Amino acid sequence: MRKEGILNTDICYAISSLGHTDYLVIADPGLPIPENVTVIDISLVKGIPGFTEVFDAVTDELVIDSYIYAEEMETASTELLQYVQSRLSGVPGQKLSHEELKHILPKAKVIIRTGECTPYANVILEGGVNF
Repeated sequence: MRKEGILNTDICYAISSLGHTDYLVIADPGLPIPENVTVIDISLVKGIPGFTEVFDAVTDELVIDSYIYAEEMETASTELLQYVQSRLSGVPGQKLSHEELKHILPKAKVIIRTGECTPYANVILEGGVNF
């Protein structure tokens, strides 16, 4: 057993196997999952686990080159977007419409589905390298 960090074996594997420029998505339970994309569904009930809990755990362990979010977050989920931007300070971010974001989901290596029910609580993290 690990001493600290993520204990979920599927998430540990996903982070370890993510390559440079691969996408890992942290998503709300309503985001449509494309066929042939691995989903790790850790949603339990509405709100559990929350987006920020999962986001913090993943970003503590993942080297991130950039991130993508839906521009709708700017008005519908301002606080959550500010949290993401502050947590990823210095990491380039890109906004797309929610429809455009859904169209690039098939490129994702894995999607982690949370119980978060805040509108547009979906962020794509692009893997980086630690050297």
